[in-house]
Amino acid sequence: MIKNPPPWPNGARCAVSITFDEDADSILHLAHHASAHNRVAAISMLRYGPEIGTPRIVEMYRRFGIRQTFFVPAWCIERYPQTIETILRDGHEIAHHGYLHEHPNGLPEEEQLYWLRRASEVIKRVTGKHPRGIRAPTYKFSAAMLDHLVADGFDYDASLMGDEIPYLLTNGRGSVVELPTHYAVDDWPHYMASRDFSYIMPVKAPSQAMECFRAEFDAAWEYGALFVPVWHPFLSGRLARCHAIAEFIEYMLKKGNVWFAPMEEIAAHVRQLVATKAWEPRVDHLPHYSGPIPELGDVEPSLAH
Repeated sequence: MIKNPPPWPNGARCAVSITFDEDADSILHLAHHASAHNRVAAISMLRYGPEIGTPRIVEMYRRFGIRQTFFVPAWCIERYPQTIETILRDGHEIAHHGYLHEHPNGLPEEEQLYWLRRASEVIKRVTGKHPRGIRAPTYKFSAAMLDHLVADGFDYDASLMGDEIPYLLTNGRGSVVELPTHYAVDDWPHYMASRDFSYIMPVKAPSQAMECFRAEFDAAWEYGALFVPVWHPFLSGRLARCHAIAEFIEYMLKKGNVWFAPMEEIAAHVRQLVATKAWEPRVDHLPHYSGPIPELGDVEPSLAH
């Protein structure tokens, strides 16, 4: 089903990078700037991530001897330094996730670049190196974003959903490795419920969510794909859900021939394959469109909805 799967290290059947987006309460301040301080229950739900969930997740990783990637808004890095120390102490990757979880495709281009670089400066100051990868908050990758990533020397992006294996994004002047994911492996639609975000959906039991995640992993293992879950410590760090994750990791390890790695190492592996001509990825040229398509240029707005 995958015509050109990449060769993974040591003959692994698939690559796995469990990514956690450590949003904490940045998303509340972004959504409700004037009233966030007064939404105390929502703050407690979101602070659970850095204060309880992430230390639990890092300890779980330690038991299994794996290193993975955390995408962290730079505001959260500044706000929760002990949590970041916990992540870094065990060799996990801190990757770019905006400054305050702002949405690039909703900002003018100069503001996109400002927040991109402000967040990069924080990450470099705390980790000692420029971030190698980024996930646009809420996957809101803009038409101008690749230009900024290439200019600033990013190696990979993890925002898009165009494949089950890595591919390259190019703007004609440079490229980044795309390490794709998709909504079925995001914990938000399975677990999120919050009146403050006007998001009330039936919350699934961990067994139901894991049934979906396991099916996606099994297919990745069968066909040589990349498996990149997108989880959040304030959601999946909860006790029953984290317990289910531990059982899921045990399942993957017992299945065998699985390469667990931080995203930066997967991107470096892809670059090495390309450089040595051991594998040729698909190349996606961005942006796909320079503006609104002309076919609807003269259509009344009511007809376009």
